[in-house]
Amino acid sequence: MKQIKIALVGQPNVGKSMLTNAMGDTTLHVGNFSGVTVEKKEIKFKYKDYLITIVDLPGTYMLTNYSMEEKVTSDFLKNEEYDLILNVADSTNLERNLQLTSELLNLDKKMLLALNMSDEAKKEKIEINSKLMEELMGISITKVSAVTKEGVSTLLQNIVNTYENEKRENKLIFSEAIEEEIRNITEHLEENKYESEYSYRKIAIDLISENKQTYKKLHDEPIWITLQTILLDAIKHIQTHNEDEAMIDIFAEEYMSFNKGILLETVKVNKLDSSKITTTQKIDNILIHPFLGIPIFLFLMWGLFQLTFEVGSIPMDWIDAFFGWLGDLVGATIVNDDLRSLVVDGIIGGVGAVVLFVPNIIILFVGIALLEGTGYMSRVAYLLDGFFHKFGLHGQSFIPLVTGFGCSIPAYMGARILKNDRDRLLTLFIIGFMSCGARLPVYVLFIGAFFEPQYAGNALFAIYISGAILGILLAKVLKMTAFKGENEPFVMEMPKYRLPSAVLIWHTVKIKTLMYLKKAGTFIAAASILVWFLSNYPKNEVLTFDYQQQIAVAQESQKDDLSNLLNEKLLEQSYLGQVGKFIEPIFEPLGMDWKMAVALQTGLAAKEVVVSTLGVLYSLGGDVDEENSTLQQRLSDHIPFASAVAFIVIMMTYLPCLAATVVFSREAGGFKYVLYLFAFTTTVAYSFAFIAYKVALLF
Repeated sequence: MKQIKIALVGQPNVGKSMLTNAMGDTTLHVGNFSGVTVEKKEIKFKYKDYLITIVDLPGTYMLTNYSMEEKVTSDFLKNEEYDLILNVADSTNLERNLQLTSELLNLDKKMLLALNMSDEAKKEKIEINSKLMEELMGISITKVSAVTKEGVSTLLQNIVNTYENEKRENKLIFSEAIEEEIRNITEHLEENKYESEYSYRKIAIDLISENKQTYKKLHDEPIWITLQTILLDAIKHIQTHNEDEAMIDIFAEEYMSFNKGILLETVKVNKLDSSKITTTQKIDNILIHPFLGIPIFLFLMWGLFQLTFEVGSIPMDWIDAFFGWLGDLVGATIVNDDLRSLVVDGIIGGVGAVVLFVPNIIILFVGIALLEGTGYMSRVAYLLDGFFHKFGLHGQSFIPLVTGFGCSIPAYMGARILKNDRDRLLTLFIIGFMSCGARLPVYVLFIGAFFEPQYAGNALFAIYISGAILGILLAKVLKMTAFKGENEPFVMEMPKYRLPSAVLIWHTVKIKTLMYLKKAGTFIAAASILVWFLSNYPKNEVLTFDYQQQIAVAQESQKDDLSNLLNEKLLEQSYLGQVGKFIEPIFEPLGMDWKMAVALQTGLAAKEVVVSTLGVLYSLGGDVDEENSTLQQRLSDHIPFASAVAFIVIMMTYLPCLAATVVFSREAGGFKYVLYLFAFTTTVAYSFAFIAYKVALLF
């Protein structure tokens, strides 16, 4: 006869003992747990071909060591041998009871949840969708009544099924900051091939939550030397996001938020006492209203993009003037023409063209940080869940998608919260349509060149929203073709509203801005030098001499035209010009010249390089005078409006930068997915750019 040993766990007064009696003829053995006087109950009974032993652990509200009962229960669950956990909860008080359930999920054991007192829940008009709750939590859940014995036979069968089947992966998810650090520690354990009976995720959670037993076990391991530094940084990062609270309090709030999300999705109370409505609920009644919620969200995003352009444009003239002055100052000290052009046009011009948009970047980052810090973004995820499901996306896809507005790299990594491979891959393929911060300088550049100032904010909002809508529509296409399958249910934590921490916002914005400036000063500077070199060489001495002869004898009014014509011809004959001319036929149907085509190719390395490339190309080969000196003005003079529209559409939709593509490959599971992504985004980008170009020609 097979034997099943069960650890029976629950908070006080949930009816554990009564439930075990309802299961059948039981044999009760009473004693004390080893070393303590706390009563130990073991119940044995037969069910079909199984001998079931239930160890009824002392009632506990949480797995801590504050009381002897809590210590006994916690020590047994973490150190003793048993086959599965049976957690009993009071159906009429799930918000409190699920706090313990969430902690039990962390133990990484086979587990069932029995929702006891289901008869009383019916009397109180509490409707529990146990099937949906089971899917959301990733464990077997049964509604039972120890009094009426309703559901007891189902519970017994579920115990056997859970014992016989492979352990299901629970779906306990924390906030993004904690999940990020869990990933960091997990990756470190994987890289060092650390051997353990527990999953890497459980070890990471134990370490972050300051589990003393896990600390003690790892302390003398060789991996601890490097792991300790990662762990300290992780805790510091998480506490920064939580106003320096103790980790035990942070995790208590995390469990509470997860539980509230579960209850919001699965429990309906038909009789509501309006006097108990909290301030958070009152605000939610407006912000996540079925009809008003999405318009409010769109209005807030519209306001953010208006501020991004209107306020961000104020210091742009000062930054532009500074780099112009710096170029003149440095250029005056360099005698050699080639070296002066390299420094002024290549380095200062290329980097300056990117740094110019730092104010816009800062405003966008501040806005997103404020929306996240108040807890509003979590509401938007819940609000858009039903909408997302209509297009084949999982509700939790909102988290990596909205992260994509900042940077695609953490967005791709954030898709790990999606447990289902199909949902995760679909989300990964759509993230690129959420315009990252690196594309913002390109948008601002073209909007400033082709739109009146009063329409600029609306144009920027339209670009971001259009990309997001297109991505969602394409998700539906992919769901119907490459990623067929049933949608999984969604749960999202709903934290309390709080005033955002100024320190946290400053930290977030500072880090992202410094990363942007670091990229401008290193990678983009190097790219600008490379673009300058390719656009200046090889030299054509014969052509230069011929035009210089013509300029020498030409009238004063013709000299500038001849000089600009010489620059154009030299640029076309350069290495970059040769590449551009080679690929130009591909882009001609979109109304683009070879300069625009080349700029798009450099954007495959980093989207910011597009701006510096355009800055170098149009400063070397255009009509540049004191009245037409800004890059926006030069683009406006040399690029047709319809071509600019097609260019923006490609920027919205084509392959992410090189670094993001590498991360995508790793998260998707191989280089073959990069080929699929390249084919997918290239087809979409070219097709929609062609349509946009033809439509824009009508205006």
